[in-house]
Order: sequence, then C-alpha cells, then structure tokens
Amino acid sequence: MFPIGDENLPGRGLAWITLGLIAVNVAVFLFLQGGSGDNTFTYGWSSIAREITTGVDLTQAVPVVIDGTRYAVPQAPGPDPIYLTLLSSMFMHGSWLHLGGNMLFLWIFGDNVEHRAGPILYLVAYLVAGIVGSLAQILSDPSSPIPSLGASGAISGVLGAYIVLFPGNRVTALLLRFPVRVPALVAIGMWIALQVFSSLADPTGAGGVAYLAHIGGFATGVLAGLLFRALPDRGPGRPAALT
Repeated sequence: MFPIGDENLPGRGLAWITLGLIAVNVAVFLFLQGGSGDNTFTYGWSSIAREITTGVDLTQAVPVVIDGTRYAVPQAPGPDPIYLTLLSSMFMHGSWLHLGGNMLFLWIFGDNVEHRAGPILYLVAYLVAGIVGSLAQILSDPSSPIPSLGASGAISGVLGAYIVLFPGNRVTALLLRFPVRVPALVAIGMWIALQVFSSLADPTGAGGVAYLAHIGGFATGVLAGLLFRALPDRGPGRPAALT
C-alpha cells in the first residue's frame, strides 16, 4: 500500500515548515551530496554508531565482514563535535529514490500535523523524532562503522503524530496499482506493523533499511501527537480536500 494523498485541513494555507524541510533535503542532496549518496560529504556527515558511542571521528576506511564477504566501509572527516551528525544525517539521502520516497511521505502527511501543532512545535518534534530514531538504530549495533542517513526517522515521527491526530482521515493509496481510500489508522498502521516485523528479521539494518530508526521516530511522534491533541486547535474546519 503506497500513499499518494490525504484529506487536508481546509483554510489553513501553506505548510511553510514542511515546504522548507523538503527544500532543505533536496538542496543538501543536490549541492552537498552532488546528487549522489557516494561522496566525501556523505561519508563524513552521516551518522555512524561507532563515532557516536566513542566520540571519535572515523577518517579512514574500516573493514567489515557481512555474510562472509569482507568490505572496506569508506569514511571521511565529519563535524566537530561528531555528535552533530545525528542532526546532519537526517537531511541526507542515498539516492534519488530514497529522497523522493521520503519527501512524498513528508508532503502528504506533514502539512496537517504542522497546521495542528503550529510551526515551532512541529519543527521541534520533527528534529527530536529524527534524533531519537538515529539513537534507536545505534543501540542495535553500537560498534557499527556503517553510515546511516535519511529523513526516515523524522518522517516516521510525522506519521506517528498523524495517526494520533487524524486516525479517521482518508488516505488515498495505491494497492496493487489500484487507488483505494482507507482511514489513516489502516494505512499508517499497516506501515508501522511492517517496520516492526521487518526489524525482527533484521534488527541491525544490515539489509540497508534502518527499521529501528523508523520505530523510534514513530514512537516519538505518537508521544508528540498526544501532546498536540491536548493543545487548542487554532484553525477552522474539518478535513475536506485531497493533496
């Protein structure tokens, strides 16, 4: 099930923080990563578990053995302090497909959460969810030298807040190439269930997907959504239009 749209809150205008986050992610990928996840900036500014747990910036390739095959994981100088990679890595992506998928989810679900929470709280929750997601993945293998990057943890936080705030919103999704409309509780619920089951098979993300980052970010978003729901809604109306 692949979401392509949802019901918007009417009369709220543009979600400027969401649009800004999309712009920053695209700009980082184009101008700092060179439109590719394979350059010095990517290796230096990604989040690496061993760097975070030791506080030491890895600058030389580190050998690892995966499924009996030996690899040399590239490294490059990062920021000082190296812990800043917990923030920088959530604005970086490994490919156009990685970037496009994440930005589509942010575009679909971010605006309603931003309008309900307000721009400042929304931005804080987004960043905190991204950092918590990275830390959750690091806990699965604290000595790993493999770079981790992407906005998925932060966007999982958006999904967590969305399912609390708008469980009955209709989400338009492609199911076996056919468009269907289902409640957000079903669409997002199926997504997080997939992350949980996948993490049981691949807890360290060795297959290339940081499932625990998704779960950690989502849990943070759920907590944020409960906070946002307790706040007064300053805007008009109920969901009506599709993105």
